[in-house]
Amino acid sequence: MSRKLRAMRDARERKRLEGVEPRYPRELPALRRTLIIIDYDFARSSIVSISTVRRGLDCYRAVADGVEWKRRVGWSKVLAGLRVKFPRVRAP
Repeated sequence: MSRKLRAMRDARERKRLEGVEPRYPRELPALRRTLIIIDYDFARSSIVSISTVRRGLDCYRAVADGVEWKRRVGWSKVLAGLRVKFPRVRAP
């Protein structure tokens, strides 16, 4: 039984070595999103860069106008922060 088992293992290893290598997913860039916001009511603009943080599914590093805003933040918190920074203005 052991000779037969060894032959099966060797055949499986040979098949694995001769086969095509698996396709791995490509590396994603660290900078995932860039938001450019232009507020025409108050004549100001803001650039928000969103980079990934490896530990977490929905964790990002947010940089606003070159200054780190949050080191680790979720996408919904980024959008909530933008709503606070750029409030709504009543129509005349």
